[in-house]
Amino acid sequence: MLLNAQECQLVLVDYQLRLMPAMRDASLTLVNAVTLAHMAELHKMPVFASEQNPSKLGETVPELRTVLEQAGAKILSKMHFSAVEEGLSELLRPPAKAPAGNARSLPKHLQKAVVTAPERNTVVLAGCEAHVCLLQTALDLLEDEFDVWVVTDACTSRTERNRDAAFDRLASAGVELVTTEMVAFEWLRTAEHPAFKTIQGLIK
Repeated sequence: MLLNAQECQLVLVDYQLRLMPAMRDASLTLVNAVTLAHMAELHKMPVFASEQNPSKLGETVPELRTVLEQAGAKILSKMHFSAVEEGLSELLRPPAKAPAGNARSLPKHLQKAVVTAPERNTVVLAGCEAHVCLLQTALDLLEDEFDVWVVTDACTSRTERNRDAAFDRLASAGVELVTTEMVAFEWLRTAEHPAFKTIQGLIK
């Protein structure tokens, strides 16, 4: 099973100013998170980010926040470790909206249909710490019946042991583990894709 860009949404968890300096391999992890956000923007994909207790841990680091703004991302502030506890699932799967000005008195064939956005049930997820906020968010998304793919080289923890334990547990739970380059080429599918050269430049 390959990722389909038309069915995906990107969620980036807690890449924050006071958190990243304590993370293992923080620079490379952040580069990959920025790359994911750039690629999602090129695919016109919905993008979301979270910030854990931002008054204490700071906002998203500037280099990522700039790309998130370009992509029109929604940023969710949270206190729970799982972003799902703070409403992430509702953002990923918004309810259908009835069109404004629909006259209920009109015959049914003249009434406007309820507007339903195309469903994107696959969540591509990355963040930190892998064994805390990322893990809990991923498992809760599974509970809410999303297909969850975690981008391992865009995730980190303070220690390698904690990060790897998170990946083992996620895989056992049914999460697909991928890398940034795997995501890149599965979203593209072909070298004839209009964004191929741009994305190839991002991952080199």
